[in-house]
Amino acid sequence: MAYNPEKELKLYYSISEVAKMFDVNESLLRFWEKEFPIIKPKKNAKGSRQYRKEDIENIRLIYHLVKEKGMTLLGARQKLKDNKEDTIQAIEIIDRLKEIREELLKMKKELDTL
Repeated sequence: MAYNPEKELKLYYSISEVAKMFDVNESLLRFWEKEFPIIKPKKNAKGSRQYRKEDIENIRLIYHLVKEKGMTLLGARQKLKDNKEDTIQAIEIIDRLKEIREELLKMKKELDTL
């Protein structure tokens, strides 16, 4: 998953940009929008969806639960309803561990060349 909230500077993102961030189809985002009331993109005069940072963060939570943890949509909806903060904290920990792993692999590669 390519989404990094610290690197994003825009106020609104198109559905195609968000789909690319998570490597999913636009139709999946539209489907999740119907299934999860926490995703509420603004629509412009032409009806195009405009996702805010908050929407992208919520999509990130859903992506984690459904795509990475393999939960059903019902299970993911319930998890977010019951304890959204735990899910946020788990994702932050996983992201940090991935960063540490990358750093360690980089160090190992440098040591192997000595």
